[in-house]
Amino acid sequence: MKYVFIEKYQAEFTIKAMCRVLRVARSGWYAWCSRRHQINTRQQFRLACDAAVLRAFTDAKQRYGAPRLADELPAYNIKTIAGSLRRQGLRAKAARKFSPVSYREHGLPVSENLLKQDFYASGPNQKWSGDITYLRTDEGWLYLAVVIDLWSRAVIGWSMAPRMTAQLTCDALQMALWRRKRPKKSHCSY
Repeated sequence: MKYVFIEKYQAEFTIKAMCRVLRVARSGWYAWCSRRHQINTRQQFRLACDAAVLRAFTDAKQRYGAPRLADELPAYNIKTIAGSLRRQGLRAKAARKFSPVSYREHGLPVSENLLKQDFYASGPNQKWSGDITYLRTDEGWLYLAVVIDLWSRAVIGWSMAPRMTAQLTCDALQMALWRRKRPKKSHCSY
């Protein structure tokens, strides 16, 4: 505090006189002046931490918070990373909610249900059924369309794609038709 006062009034009074009045050594004043512009080890650590956190944060597309960044940066603990995020004003984006279901009001014609919830078949290739499901993978959502024979419950056709399209279901049905002959009845809840 005394050194700050000396710095503030050094244009009006001599350094020697202010040091004498405030009872501080002149050598202490000059040492404080030389140290003031140096970065101490804590500041160096914080600068390095801030740079590493910012790099990892941008690499993660600004979606990772302190817990996930702590997994990415094992050299720093979670509190250090949280402090760095706060100092830099960084906040993780909330992931958009993904809705894997299709749009129901599409205006396209819908086929009638020929099976009428009767999923019993007395022999092979009498009734087929198909459906689409979605799977979460490391690279995002993957859609799987399958066709099964209701007699054996065996999957006879399938297709996978990153998007739910009409081609996905057509490919699954095409595979089933290639592997087996046409069924007497089929039901698809695509």
